[in-house]
Amino acid sequence: MESTSARGLYSLWQKFLPIQLMVIIAAAGLLVGVTGGLALALLNGGIERVPLSGSGSGSVAAGAAPVAPTDLSPVFTPEVQYWKDYIMKWSRQYNIEPNILGTVMQIESCGHYLVGSSAGAQGLFQVMPFHFAEGEDMKDPDTNARRGIEYLKGGLELADGNIGLALAGYNGGWGVIPRGWAGWYNETRRYYIWGAQIYMDAIAGKTTEESAGLQDWLNSGGSILCGQANAILFPQPTPTGATALP
Repeated sequence: MESTSARGLYSLWQKFLPIQLMVIIAAAGLLVGVTGGLALALLNGGIERVPLSGSGSGSVAAGAAPVAPTDLSPVFTPEVQYWKDYIMKWSRQYNIEPNILGTVMQIESCGHYLVGSSAGAQGLFQVMPFHFAEGEDMKDPDTNARRGIEYLKGGLELADGNIGLALAGYNGGWGVIPRGWAGWYNETRRYYIWGAQIYMDAIAGKTTEESAGLQDWLNSGGSILCGQANAILFPQPTPTGATALP
């Protein structure tokens, strides 16, 4: 009886084997298609090109009006908001969308203008020393912004206005822009994802708490950098009667 049941099940399995194979092949094809689509979306930053200096109008999303914000987005943390007037001044001076500057400053320094990295990058935009002219103060906000924005705009030109790719180039060097996702270091991939998400949330008018990208960056160590920046930018007053530390 058991042998007859086993033969019957085997026969039934053979009968429906072609259908099973078709389902498996279709599922595999769907997975490849979705994976490929995600890879292309990541490579393109998930956002359209933005206007470059002296160029015509552009859009952030298909069919959207050109981006021309009059203010810095509320998505950025208080330490970056501290530099709002400067960011708006630099935006006008160098003809670049202010929320791009806010995004770079957020990830690079969180507004800590005195910070330096182990690799030697300096200041608000974490600019490497070889980008400065001899005698320039690398941590002076205006000087640091000028050199950082020059490099950022060069990346935007090479990336044909694609913000995601330009941000990857700002982190990993212009050479990563044509290389593609597979050729990037993990740090550049994370920078790309965080930067693109934060920027899209910025132009959408989201707050710090509403931005999944910014929250992910904060939870991945950004909160430590912001804490250091906060202590520099918003020092606590010495309590009455207390002796200030030297």
